[in-house]
Amino acid sequence: MSRIDVRKTYKLFIGGAFPRSESGHSYAVSDSKGKFVANAALASRKDARDAVQAARKAFAGWSSRTAYNRAQILYRVAEVMEDRRPQFVEAVRQSEGLTAARAEKVVDESIDRLVWYAGWADKITQVVGGANPVAGPYFNLSTPEPTGVVAVLAPQESSLLGLVSTVAPVIVTGNTVVVVSSYDRPLPAVTFSEVLATSDVPGGVVNILTGAAATVGPWLAGHMDVNAIDLTGVAGDADLARNLEIGAAENLKRVRRAPDSEPDWSGDPGIDAMTTFLETKTVWHPIGV
Repeated sequence: MSRIDVRKTYKLFIGGAFPRSESGHSYAVSDSKGKFVANAALASRKDARDAVQAARKAFAGWSSRTAYNRAQILYRVAEVMEDRRPQFVEAVRQSEGLTAARAEKVVDESIDRLVWYAGWADKITQVVGGANPVAGPYFNLSTPEPTGVVAVLAPQESSLLGLVSTVAPVIVTGNTVVVVSSYDRPLPAVTFSEVLATSDVPGGVVNILTGAAATVGPWLAGHMDVNAIDLTGVAGDADLARNLEIGAAENLKRVRRAPDSEPDWSGDPGIDAMTTFLETKTVWHPIGV
């Protein structure tokens, strides 16, 4: 007698928990060859609001942690990913149609990218902050601070490395995030959410929604409690990118614009993804007081 497969329906990741979509809807996820793999929750507007609320609630605690502690937590995420490496390799292989060897390389690069950003946690302030020369008896110091709640539209093609490369720089600098995963390739993202839930990341710091960027994106772009948005995931869709920028302009969100085509995520990430979502606070203090 042949065994019947256990078909899984993946849930959303909001506030450190795994709720079903408020809409009650899900969609079928297929591998690169069109074979059914699982179902994924189809996030609704209410789910997006709940995710923003969870991210806002978590922001105060997360942003007030020391940079060193945030580095430790990101490094712990990398450790857990390493432990679950075979599962990530299979998810990437199914989603992106890669060979096992290439999928292993992508997972390795994703884990290394987390470690790389963890190393920046207590160094970014020294690079973009500093003491400013002024004409007067004052100390003038500039210090970067996190923007707040950031919405991220994850890359559609690079379902794991692209996801890590957009989420890690946002949270390592003290922001909290609401992520819309790749629509066709959500499995690496939902596997990543399971890692976050079993590591030291506080609930609400990262919230992952599965669904279409064209559907969920406008709700996040127009949400008045979202402080910034990363449009990397709509690279190549100029009309959607433009509409989301217009929606974000209503409350002067910081916007990381969508490139013309999806970047080469295996290249040098640089620090722009971190500095885009930092505000600069300048303090004047009299000398000798």
